[in-house]
This record gives sequence, structure tokens and C-alpha cells, in this order.
Amino acid sequence: MTYCSARCKAQDAKLKLKTQNFLKKNFKLYTLVLRFSLFAFRSLGFCILHFAFLCYAQEIKEPSASGRFYPAAPAQLSQTIERFFDEVTPQQIKGDILVVIAPHAGYQFSGRTAAYGFKLVEGRHFDTVLILGPSHYVDFRGASVWLKGAFRSPLGDIPVDEDIAYELLLNCPLFFSYPDAFLGEHSIEVELPFLQKALDNFKIVPIVLGFNKLEKCKELAKTITKAIKGKNCLIVASSDMYHGFDYQQAGLMDIYTLSLIKEFKIEELYQSLREGRAQLCGGTGVVIALLAARDLGFNKVEVLNYTNTSEVLGEKQKGQYCVGYSSAVIYKENKEKDEEGEEGMLSERQRKRLLEIARKSIETYLSKGEKLEVEESDSSLVSLHGTFVTLRKHTELRGCIGNLVGQAPLYLTVRDMAIEAAVGDPRFPSLKLEELSEVEIEISVLSPLEKITDLSEIEMGKHGVEIRKGFHRGVFLPQVATETGWSREEFLSNLCAHKAGLPFDAWKDPSTEIYIFSAEVFCE
Repeated sequence: MTYCSARCKAQDAKLKLKTQNFLKKNFKLYTLVLRFSLFAFRSLGFCILHFAFLCYAQEIKEPSASGRFYPAAPAQLSQTIERFFDEVTPQQIKGDILVVIAPHAGYQFSGRTAAYGFKLVEGRHFDTVLILGPSHYVDFRGASVWLKGAFRSPLGDIPVDEDIAYELLLNCPLFFSYPDAFLGEHSIEVELPFLQKALDNFKIVPIVLGFNKLEKCKELAKTITKAIKGKNCLIVASSDMYHGFDYQQAGLMDIYTLSLIKEFKIEELYQSLREGRAQLCGGTGVVIALLAARDLGFNKVEVLNYTNTSEVLGEKQKGQYCVGYSSAVIYKENKEKDEEGEEGMLSERQRKRLLEIARKSIETYLSKGEKLEVEESDSSLVSLHGTFVTLRKHTELRGCIGNLVGQAPLYLTVRDMAIEAAVGDPRFPSLKLEELSEVEIEISVLSPLEKITDLSEIEMGKHGVEIRKGFHRGVFLPQVATETGWSREEFLSNLCAHKAGLPFDAWKDPSTEIYIFSAEVFCE
């Protein structure tokens, strides 16, 4: 089909839309006209009735990849996706997700990788999902939108969001209705069962993309941005990666491609795809998704998983056909706020998890003499932060150990510092297992150290302070000032004398280095 004929179809669809909208707005008038027509001109009335039926009829897109790319039996399909979800643990995202980039090959090859992105949106609510898929079988320019009705999968029918679909078509000449683009096309269809298992009560806007220059991609993205701004929408960019016969080249090329996506180098990504230095069979959709995300303020990319057919099949010989698959999300980070309305580093759930790890770590060490085996993939819990663990028994200090600079994932630092606070603080005897139930655990997660020269920068109760002079060092956490009621001078003097082993007034010496930090403090 030529571009011109596709545009003619688009014009027909627009005319049809205007007629439909007129009929909806003037239903009573339409009814009177129809009754009069049926009474006076039966043949003409039949034509009008037939036209109305075409406007309002449900148009169901039947599955074409069912039984080939994924199981056709509903129970087997449901169990397959549930198994994928059970097998993967995606890195948790603290923020709003706008885009999921997912592969579209047969589930036996890419299903597990696809599950990473879809599991991450599981339980979140989206009113509409726009699915951007490449055209594998029809050559055209622009973007074909399925305007009405529903898409059918073995798990049920998913309704089309006609309002957004028609808005795209009316606001940009690059969008048009070309149903032939969907015939036999699997890039949209294979994403539907994953969405049905992850989300409830949503509509879709299926879009098959032809070839588009970068300027056209930007125009398509702006139209999408305008249509979904202020609405609760998700975009799925359906794309596989490297296609070729070299396992090593697949890895290198896909690493490069993913680096451009992760760094939001959209123009370079598009040019690299054109020149063959990068490969994405759904590259246009990924580029448009990145552009729309950038316009809407979603500026973070997390690559959740990567694999290829050689790794899945265990066949990495030279000359073996290889296709790359990745799962990624584009999101906007939402930071938690503390009681004073200031942004915090951790959510309530993450704090609770760290406290659970701390208590279980102490219990395991005191009862078995070994460290707790634990794994976390949450991006905040695997980040590097200085951390202190404080133990109190009946409100009295029972141990406190930590470090100022993160040298291991946060959750492992909490585990190790909890054990040290229990058995390694030289000021106290080792904690006994029978005491643990009487102990309250407090965790302080520290911000990076900042060297200061102006003591007025120290905010009592907010900043912790480290003193350094020669081989002498000492640190007070921010809560020390709150608990003691000291002034800034008393705070620094006691820090020098009782923690760093220096004279009380050493903080006045120009050669003494003073560092401040803030701490997110939470307890059981």
C-alpha cells in the first residue's frame, strides 16, 4: 500500500469520525430522521441504518500469533506468565513509570525477559496503555492506529480507548487508520497477555509504526504527549534488539544500544540505528517513547534485564542465529518526604525492610554464630550510604557502630553494622540472645560528607559532624544534639574531647577539618 493511499484511508477515517461525533451529539434528531426515512423511503432508510451500524459496531481484532508466539489455551497461557513473574525479581523503582520497553519474540525465547518490565507495573493502575510496535510485514510511513472495538487474546478482550485513538488521528497527519498493518502483526499482540496479567481495567491504543525520519518521530511524540498529558497512561515500546549470526557482536552492539537509551541520547540512538551501529527492530517506537518521556519530565531509565537467544538456548557458536532481548522502564523519581515535608532517601516500606534485616541479622548471629544470608534488588537498598545502627535497651544506649562512607550495598551494611553494634561495641558487653526482645533498633542512613569552613552551616539536630585532625577522628550523629540539648559550641567541644581524643577547643584550630552530613533516622 502506498503512502498516498494510506493518507486517503486516514481522510476517510476522519470523515467517519466527524459523522459519528455528529450522530452522538444529535441523537434525538438522528432518531427522528431515521424514523421518517424508514417510513417514507424504505430503501434510503436501510442505507442510513446500515451506515449507523458501521459507525457503532464493535470491531474485534482476532489474535494471529496465538499458538505460535505464545500458548493458545487460556489456562496454559496464564500459568506461563505467572511462572515468568515468579522467576524474576526486577529492581524496584521509586517513582512513576511511563514507559516499558519489552521484547516481542516467542515467549520461550523472550518471555522471561519481558516479565521484568511487566512485573514492575503489576498492581499499578493505568487507564490506558499505548502500545508502539514495528511493522514486520507491511512497508509504509507514519503510524497506523486501531481506532475502535477491542483486541482479543486467549485471556479475553481488551477495549480500545477510542477517545485517545481519534485524538491522535485528528491532531497529526502522520497518524492514520490502516487496518492492514495489523494483519498478522505480532509486535502488538504478544504484549497483551502480559498486560492482562499485570493490570486491571485498562484500555489500549494499538499503534503500528512504519518508517519515519527523526523529525517525524518528534512530531509523532509531541502528538502522543499532548494526547496523554494529565492522564494516567502507560506506553509500551515493543522491540527486540540485535539480529545476526555472531553471539559476541550481539552482546557488544546491544550494550552500546542500551547505553544510548539509558543516557537519553535520543538523536545519537536514531542516527546509530540508521547507520547500523545499533539495532532495535522496534527502534522507531523506542525513539518516540524516549521523546515523549523527555517532554513529560520522565528522565530516568532502568535496564532491568538483557539476554539473547544464544544464552537462552545455550548455543553460542559462531554462525548461530542470535536475537537480543531487553526489558527496561522509563520513570520519574518520586522521593519520600519526612514529617517536616523534606524529601527523604527511603520509603516507609524500605525503612521497614532494613529494620527487619537488622533484627534478623542479630538474631541469626547470636543463635547460630553466622551472618544472615539475604539478597535485595531494590535500587535504594543496594545503593551506597554510610550507615549507623544503634541499639537501646529500656531507652538506654546498648551499642552503636557504623561507618561514614558506604562501601557495600546499604542492606548488607545494615546487616553487618547491626551485628557489630550487638557484639563489637567495646563500651558494652556482647548482647545476649535473651536480651534481644528488650532491645529497640535504630538505623541512621547518611548522606555524603561535605567539608565546611563556616561553622554557621552546621544546623543543630539536622547535621551530623565529623572532626579530623591528623590521625584523630570523631563523629556525632545529628540526633546527639537533639538528645543533649547542646549548643553548637558544646556539641563541637564534646565531639573533639570525647570522640576524637583532642582538646576541647581543637575545633577552633584552622588545621582541623570539619565535615557535615545529614541522616535519615528511623527506628522500630
